[in-house]
Amino acid sequence: MGTILQDLKYAFRMLAKNRGFTAVAVLTLALGIGATSAIFSVVYGVLLRPLPYPKPEQILDLREVNEKGGAMNFADPNFEDVRAQAQSLQGVAECAAWLQSVSGGAEPTRTVVAAVSRDFLAVMGFTPLFGRSFAAEDQRLGAAPVALISYGYWKQNLGGAIDLSGIKLKIGEEPATIIGVLPPGFRFPDNSDIWLPRERNEMLPSRSAHNWHVVARQRDGVPLTQARAELSGIARRLKQHYGQDTMMVDVAANPLRDAMTGQVRLALLVLLGAVGFLLLIACANVANLQLAQATARTRELAIRAALGAGRSRLLRQFLVEALLLSVAGGTLGVFAALWGVDSLVALAPKNLPRLEDVSIYWPVLLFSLGVSVMVAAALGVFTALRAGSGDLQAALLERGEGGVGTLHAHRLSRAIVAGQLAVTLVLLVGAGLLGRSLLRVLSVDPGFHTEHILTMDLSMPFPKGSSGGANRVQFLDELFTQLRALPSVREVGGTNALPLGIGTGSNGTYVLMNPEQVTPRMMDLITRSLNGSLDSDPALLKEFSSFFDQLFRDKARTGDADYAVASEGYFRALGIPLLRGRLFNGGDDFKAPHVALISESLAREKWPRQDPLGHSIEFGNMDGDVRLLTVVGVVGDVREGSLEAEPRPTIYVNLRQRPQAASSMTVVMRTEVPPSSMIPAARQILHGLDPDIPPSFSTFTQVFSASLQSRRFNLILVGVFAAAALLLAVAGIYGVMAYSVARRTHEFGIRIALGAGAKNVLGLVLGQGMLTAAVGVALGIAGSFVLTRTMHSLLFGVDATDPVTFAGVALLLTFVALVASYIPARRATKVDPMVALRYE
Repeated sequence: MGTILQDLKYAFRMLAKNRGFTAVAVLTLALGIGATSAIFSVVYGVLLRPLPYPKPEQILDLREVNEKGGAMNFADPNFEDVRAQAQSLQGVAECAAWLQSVSGGAEPTRTVVAAVSRDFLAVMGFTPLFGRSFAAEDQRLGAAPVALISYGYWKQNLGGAIDLSGIKLKIGEEPATIIGVLPPGFRFPDNSDIWLPRERNEMLPSRSAHNWHVVARQRDGVPLTQARAELSGIARRLKQHYGQDTMMVDVAANPLRDAMTGQVRLALLVLLGAVGFLLLIACANVANLQLAQATARTRELAIRAALGAGRSRLLRQFLVEALLLSVAGGTLGVFAALWGVDSLVALAPKNLPRLEDVSIYWPVLLFSLGVSVMVAAALGVFTALRAGSGDLQAALLERGEGGVGTLHAHRLSRAIVAGQLAVTLVLLVGAGLLGRSLLRVLSVDPGFHTEHILTMDLSMPFPKGSSGGANRVQFLDELFTQLRALPSVREVGGTNALPLGIGTGSNGTYVLMNPEQVTPRMMDLITRSLNGSLDSDPALLKEFSSFFDQLFRDKARTGDADYAVASEGYFRALGIPLLRGRLFNGGDDFKAPHVALISESLAREKWPRQDPLGHSIEFGNMDGDVRLLTVVGVVGDVREGSLEAEPRPTIYVNLRQRPQAASSMTVVMRTEVPPSSMIPAARQILHGLDPDIPPSFSTFTQVFSASLQSRRFNLILVGVFAAAALLLAVAGIYGVMAYSVARRTHEFGIRIALGAGAKNVLGLVLGQGMLTAAVGVALGIAGSFVLTRTMHSLLFGVDATDPVTFAGVALLLTFVALVASYIPARRATKVDPMVALRYE
């Protein structure tokens, strides 16, 4: 302990003596360790931290798998069969969540409401904090509505009231009694705040209506492989028994945490790798600084060796000095990471799963400590071995303040710089590829206008009874009329599937109807289904089901399309072009023949070189209305889900005729003034019509920007890391070249005295610098060809080996290396031979 304390005191003195070196080294390590800790905190919070549920590793996410390998939600009959037959699972439950207007609390709110089946809470491992859970009488068709609420909703909207018996929430148009409050932190699925019994609504008999997210819990001691094998066997048996009635050929079972984070895993791991490269570059810079210090201390080390210090003692001295630097840099880096995590959370896309779990936890601090210790060990051992590799006794024969250093030491420094440049090039290529991808995305024509458009999201009650849909249409008509009357408003419309937004649009299978298929008997069956005759006549119901089952089995006439509800002003408001036919108009009311608009891609797919106008489509499986849709117009394709995805075939139905699926609507207003200035007036109009519907306002430019947030997040971080790496690499090559020039002053003096010109000296130094840069660039290009392939899924319209990006980055890095080498090279040409010769 006495020698360790002695080493610590000596290390403190040496670091205090060389304040410039110490400050640069500590700040460099703080940059690398701080950035790494901040990114690791995001990776840990999103990907690694266990879910806050009891035995979370046993909770599974189940998905139906079709013949093409696509994962789907579950249909009710398939769910029932899996729940009844799976012996490796101790519980299986359905759940689904949606935004709904909720009143009865402190003020009306847009709240995520979930419907969950029995065993849901048991699967998740939770019981109410107080109150009770759902009882059997709550979980039956037509039962009185009851609800469980989240701890946060209870505190914020109900003031933490202990007595819940007198509190009722109006969820949509239905009052529900609160029976319990769930513990803090539980908001599954989709950050829900209210949970309702799923069994209050009837089960759909169709095995192709994929509406429900399914979660399950493994039995204790049952491995995941066994559960997967059993579920696959159940799926095969169901497919053999039901054939074309079910699309399910397998069941995908994955840990819930992996299912929640699967789409962001690669991006976060790429970011972690990028920041790891930045840490490597920072360590290389500090290693070069320490190597320079060790070379300057060769005489000191020789004297210590002559006085009896062994190599192990010298090694320990360098380890202690490196440890002090790393601990100081790590401590400063942790404080930087605290600020960095807040910045990352603010910058991160809002749909990043488990974003609320991102913080500096103990594992993150331990990670930072571990990184600091590893850096200290690596730097200390490396410096000690290099410093003690020569003949220390021979250094006593040298004159002046330390030796001049060996050719091998200079080569090692340049090798380190070449490695820095190689890693920097990899980061710059990654940033360049992401930047070019973003530019390609921005150049995509979305199919609609984004400027001067205000959006107002509404969550409305589900229509109940025969007048429910009419009431909704009447409400929206009045809202559109009043908004259209506002000064500076040019057009108003609405849809349930706003492009690039979070809408409730859905997709499914439609059927193209031949004229000969539209028989009087078919029209009679449709009429009877609308007036409720099927409910009281089992034979008629069987005939109806058989007819439509046969209809949808004709693969030649079926297709898959998005289903969107839109008003007549929607297309004009967004500037979606009409290519053929007409748009919806006032004559398309509920009693008129139902009409549809189709997208250009659907017309091209199903009616190539034909006129689709007048053709009939059956798409009643989307909203329960089996009346045929007549195509009256073709509109331009729209990038609905993402700018990066090809436009999907879309069928638009008229809001006046098909309001069933329009529980969530987005009102779009095209204005002549800044859209945000219209928010107060629009809010006042909505409040006057229905104060219990809370709106959410955005400009369409904000919606458009939010759709690019994930790509922008990746680009900004990789770009920042690349820029920091470039600065460190420039500092590294400048430092090595400047140190080399300083150590070779005597040599340059002799060369100049013997007749060498300034150009000769300049060329000599620049040649060494550019040789180092060329090696680094060559290694970086080779590494980039390998590593950037892992980014393929993060790119758009750009190949992972894009030659333009590679060439541009290589030229940039070569240029900055030239500039960094030129300054010390220029200094070498100014050496006075007489002054230089005095060094001898």
